Amino acid sequence: MTSQFNEISRRPEFEKNLKKLLKRFRTLDEDLENLIRHQIVLLHKLEIDNRGTFRIPGLPFQEPKIYKVKKFACKTLKGRGADSGLRLIYAYFEDVDIIELIEIYYKGDKENEDRQRILAIYQ
Repeated sequence: MTSQFNEISRRPEFEKNLKKLLKRFRTLDEDLENLIRHQIVLLHKLEIDNRGTFRIPGLPFQEPKIYKVKKFACKTLKGRGADSGLRLIYAYFEDVDIIELIEIYYKGDKENEDRQRILAIYQ
């Protein structure tokens, strides 16, 4: 994965989510690459906020910062643009400039992120 971050890692739970979704959304690997290259880099490196990514509120820790991407374009879902219904949850370790992908899901399958997963990993 190309990026301007020191590292982008994928949690095993994320890989499991992605593998399952790739069966339905064949372009998801490429879409994810584009999302990171454009939207996430813009937010964290250039401080340009397109209002598609926001920090998840109400978590009992400050670091790492956990973000949810709501504007996630998927080529498989033609005509939907960034309103594909796909969601990405990731952690940003600002001090070491590392992105860790935590969860990816389709909003039609579940409404919100797995907060228990986030707490189990980072608390």
